[in-house]
Amino acid sequence: PALRTGPPDGGWGWMIVAGCFLVTICTRAVTRCISIFFVEFQAYFGQDYARTAWTHSIVDCATMLCAPLGSLISNHISCQVGIMLGGLLASTGLILSSFATSLEHLYLSLGVLTGLGFALCYSPAIAMVGKYFNKRKALAYGIAMSGSGIGTFILAPVVQLLIEQFSWRGALLILGGFVLNLCVCGALMRPIALKEDHKTAPEFLEQDFVPKDQKRDLKRMSVCSPLIKVWSHECLCYCSWKEYDFLLMPGFMVLAVSVLFMAYGCSPLFVYLVPYALSVGVSHQQAAFLMSILGVIDIIGNITFGWLTDRRCLKKHRHFCYLFAVGMDGLCCLFLPVLQNFPLLVPFSFTFGYFDGAYVTLIPVVTADVVGTSSLSSALGVVYFLHAIPYLVSPPVAGWLVDTTGSYTASFLLCGFSMIFSSTLLWFARLAKKIKRTHLQSLTNDTGTKQHIWTNGAMAYSVTAELDQKDVECLAVGTSSYGHR
Repeated sequence: PALRTGPPDGGWGWMIVAGCFLVTICTRAVTRCISIFFVEFQAYFGQDYARTAWTHSIVDCATMLCAPLGSLISNHISCQVGIMLGGLLASTGLILSSFATSLEHLYLSLGVLTGLGFALCYSPAIAMVGKYFNKRKALAYGIAMSGSGIGTFILAPVVQLLIEQFSWRGALLILGGFVLNLCVCGALMRPIALKEDHKTAPEFLEQDFVPKDQKRDLKRMSVCSPLIKVWSHECLCYCSWKEYDFLLMPGFMVLAVSVLFMAYGCSPLFVYLVPYALSVGVSHQQAAFLMSILGVIDIIGNITFGWLTDRRCLKKHRHFCYLFAVGMDGLCCLFLPVLQNFPLLVPFSFTFGYFDGAYVTLIPVVTADVVGTSSLSSALGVVYFLHAIPYLVSPPVAGWLVDTTGSYTASFLLCGFSMIFSSTLLWFARLAKKIKRTHLQSLTNDTGTKQHIWTNGAMAYSVTAELDQKDVECLAVGTSSYGHR
């Protein structure tokens, strides 16, 4: 396709948003609804909280751990191929899970295979939205990511009904068929070529490796495209470095560390909200309804926060909006242990769901602000990859705390403090950056006004006091030469 000067901010981009919306329903919403199977798995296989929790945590871990693989396939083959392949794998995993005879079977089928399928779909679909939108990027992401909330709102009671009518095996089989819709989503992902994505190959590649008849094509293709024709080691190394050079950016490093603590804090709640509600006397339908509330308010958080942060007054402060939302979710987790009946758990679902939707929407936006649109797909792959270990570890650790203490209090407090630390870390990093910038500006203002002037007849040379010794010597030579002339 012809190179565009910038994202179209509309047109087929809204179909991309619709496709990403369906992807988030089929991936993140389905993953959340797996927590509804928790009690069924525990009762059927007769295992404790910690071992049963591995099922959910492996799904999340595989989804995030393999996110760079999804970005790699999207960048070098096709976003459409990656998402369709992911849909087939995820559906196969859910169908095989319906025949499980042990938790280990579920770990492999529901955890690894389905999680891998979700990974091939999730980050490429999200990155594609960033390719089509700039001015309304946060709003587009808000709509696209709201699929997670809408899907949870609809699927939570439906899954509970399916379990009651067809048992957990029948429910997983039906979900396997539903997830095949990811193949339809993949067909909507029409690629787009932007000038900012165009990277010229190094001069030695153009001279030594690319034939003359291909140089014209090289100007219209990214550096990764000639790999198929050239297959040179030098080109491969150059491509890999340019795709992941953002890893050395200080801003991205701080964001990455913050994501680790945020992911650790948010994951256990989606696993244990339903079991916790059941433990304090809430009925099965009411517990599923709490997940539905969380899901529908998640939608409002997605869209309203996306719209608000696109406003001129907040567009420059998206980073602070993100850390505020993460911190508020952490506070919600701290208060959860004292909420021990359905009327009190409903406001919790409202508040936690809203801010969860808010920061989830801003993750790709903040990442794009840090690394730029051209590296967004690879950067999102890394960001979601960083979710993997916390997602894998946090639910079993929370389950171990429940088994050990006989209460959910320690688990929820650990989650809350982890998210608050994530938010505080980002705040201190931004504060330190602002102080450093102010200090450098003050130094520049102090030294920039001091100038030394050398004159020779009618000519004058003006340089700042920041010149180093070489510059002074060069200037002296130049002045002397002028005098001789």
